[in-house]
Amino acid sequence: MKIIKEFREFAVRGNVLDLAVGVIIGGAFGKIVTSLVNDIIMPPISKLMGNVNLVDQFFLLSHVDERPKTLLDAQKASVSVIAYGNFINVVLDFTIVAFCIFMIVKGANTLRRIGTKEPEVVVNPEPTDKDCPYCLTKVPIKATRCGHCTSHLTDTPDGVQEGLA
Repeated sequence: MKIIKEFREFAVRGNVLDLAVGVIIGGAFGKIVTSLVNDIIMPPISKLMGNVNLVDQFFLLSHVDERPKTLLDAQKASVSVIAYGNFINVVLDFTIVAFCIFMIVKGANTLRRIGTKEPEVVVNPEPTDKDCPYCLTKVPIKATRCGHCTSHLTDTPDGVQEGLA
């Protein structure tokens, strides 16, 4: 019974539900991009190549008496091929999806930066250290003795430091 309770807590956590929604939306978005590549981008490329369907382009790896006309014909005949046209199609799919995800992340980062305040820059900060008049090393402003040369440090009423050896 404990495992069922743990599973229920895991399954209803916000990040698990967000992940599930993301996977579903991503699958639908992938279908849209595949349609964009197959139905919008590839036909003009095919037209430019002389009405050649790029998806059906392949290299034969085995000798056959009659060359299959399409990739589907080659697959039906169990002919070994390298389907470079289909590979180009999948690379275009991936590139478009990757670019869209990049733009979404870039937009989210921009919105996140807008929501945060920039740290205020202090123009003249109060000094936190002073110079030892003997060895010229930096020592904390409240120090009465130099940590390097061990000289006694005192402030005069006019603000000038003096050392007492």
